[in-house]
Amino acid sequence: MHDDTNLDADWALETLAIRAGHHRTHEQEHGEPIFPTSSFVYGSAAEAARKFGGEEPGNIYSRFTNPTVRTFEQRLASLEGGERCVATSSGMAAILSTVIALLSAGDEIVASRSLFGSTVSLFDKYFGKLGIVTHYVELSDLTAWEAAITPRTRLLFAETPSNPLAEVVDIAALAEIAHRRGALLAIDNCFLTPALQRPLSLGADLVIHSATKYLDGQGRTVGGAVVGRHQELEEVFGVVRTCGPCLSPFNAWVFTKGLETLSLRMRAHCDNAQMLAEWLQEHPAVTQVHYSGLPGHPQHALAGRQQLGFGAVLGFEVSGGREAAWSVIDATRMLSITGNLGDVKSTITHPATTTHGRLSDAQKEAAGIGEGLIRVSVGLEAFGDIRADLARGLDALT
Repeated sequence: MHDDTNLDADWALETLAIRAGHHRTHEQEHGEPIFPTSSFVYGSAAEAARKFGGEEPGNIYSRFTNPTVRTFEQRLASLEGGERCVATSSGMAAILSTVIALLSAGDEIVASRSLFGSTVSLFDKYFGKLGIVTHYVELSDLTAWEAAITPRTRLLFAETPSNPLAEVVDIAALAEIAHRRGALLAIDNCFLTPALQRPLSLGADLVIHSATKYLDGQGRTVGGAVVGRHQELEEVFGVVRTCGPCLSPFNAWVFTKGLETLSLRMRAHCDNAQMLAEWLQEHPAVTQVHYSGLPGHPQHALAGRQQLGFGAVLGFEVSGGREAAWSVIDATRMLSITGNLGDVKSTITHPATTTHGRLSDAQKEAAGIGEGLIRVSVGLEAFGDIRADLARGLDALT
């Protein structure tokens, strides 16, 4: 009988995204099933004891063992080239679980200052309460990363490309620094996904995902994931099992189906974003465009080497500060004014007052989040319609 679970090591990413992780049940279903159950039953008390005691593999309780969640985890691990994946209830839960699992009071993190605002709050306010100190550096400045590492540093954490300025760091070089100094490197790969970037192959130890974004691709559900080696992931799994930031079976199923079209979607997203960045660069109302696909971007060459595409999130600046930026945003009729990204629908937001609004003025300035900055997550609508929707507000500024 033909069995889709006998994976060929030579399968391409597009094939893995459709076939990996699905182990057919006795029903011989073609589509991946959903197991909406909280618990599982056993043939005997002895079998239950063996499974609860870890002597026999099998499902125990859906907080930490569920077949639908496992399918998503195995598929994403295959795409990222990792040994194991642990799914979580959100991208923030993935970061939380990773740090709690691998760091202790007195340990330190070195992180890019160009992080999502909630990540900074998590590091400073909540990990700070636990005695875990975070030092921030310029994302692309490898010398600054090395200088910030101390004997207590256990983790280096970066988003690349960054949100929303599309800054890029040399992952291989950063991994070399981390390992030479006895630290782990975690890369948030939310913006590119394994379709465009595979940090583990460049030397990173851990990959973090907000599956809510491009892995789903249609803004339907919330979830996260951590991918890496068995050694570290077993610790992360322990946190999810005990503390409970687990992914629901339904959301896992949505993400699994989203992965099937990931490569196609990311290529189309990149095409639209490239055209939009080039158009914005020529618009008289725009003072600067932040997109690594533009030749003038400081890390354009690096992005071209370590990425298969430049992604679909870009920032652009207009003169006139908040008032001008808000007028452009409010003039749109099709783009969705929302802080989410990674959707087939294009979204637009003002980072200084939304996604990065909880940062202090000093933190915003250090991260380059000005009042005139607008972020667009470029969707899959016709490019002409996206351009026309933005032109309405931009043309009014000239």
